Amino acid sequence: MKHAPIRREAVSDQLYALLRDRILDGSLPAGTALTAERDLAAEFGVNRHAVREAVKRLQQARLVEVSHGGRTLVLDWRRTAGLDLAVGIAEAGTGPALPDLARDALEMRACIGADAARLCAARCSRRTAADVVEAAGRYALAGPDLTELGAADVAWWRLIVEGSGNLAYLLAFNTLVGGTLAVADVPIDLRTAELLDVEAHVRLAAHIAAREPEAAERLARELLSRSVPATRRTAGR
Repeated sequence: MKHAPIRREAVSDQLYALLRDRILDGSLPAGTALTAERDLAAEFGVNRHAVREAVKRLQQARLVEVSHGGRTLVLDWRRTAGLDLAVGIAEAGTGPALPDLARDALEMRACIGADAARLCAARCSRRTAADVVEAAGRYALAGPDLTELGAADVAWWRLIVEGSGNLAYLLAFNTLVGGTLAVADVPIDLRTAELLDVEAHVRLAAHIAAREPEAAERLARELLSRSVPATRRTAGR
């Protein structure tokens, strides 16, 4: 089927998004060959350089690979793609968004936060533990405005994640709070139960300062998981 030519600005980016969406929605199934470069250029009314750039991005995202025979084959993205794929979908705001991406990101946040709290209690320096306790005290004074509490919550959790000594967790945290995943778009009022539980924040800080990793992990998971059911209910409306 012939398509209308796509807009001329950022042509390779647009073509990448279109092909990515076809792979994600199954229009281009795993194991099939990607349409030939010249045919893609003709279909979308673009030059072959734009096609090559788009295919290069698909390769970088591990959505396709070039076989030994020279064909570009579609990969099973659920087995090959990384977190950057979810980030790209969230940033684009178009195409077949992954089901319940905000919920999935919040679930990941709860898992990472719980283990980061455990590691922080086991590993962090006395100075960091004192900073976590002090930040919890500031958090207690930040409410009841949810936006103000949200900013204080991010600053407090950053101390905990940094104190965990796990670089992968820190980079994931930056992605989750930096506006590049759907979790950043969750309305702040859906996190009310989590943010208004000041007492839990203070207790978690105390567990970290007392070097109680198991207790810190349990409480962190309980606290962070409170936002997930609210997001699930919203997604199901």
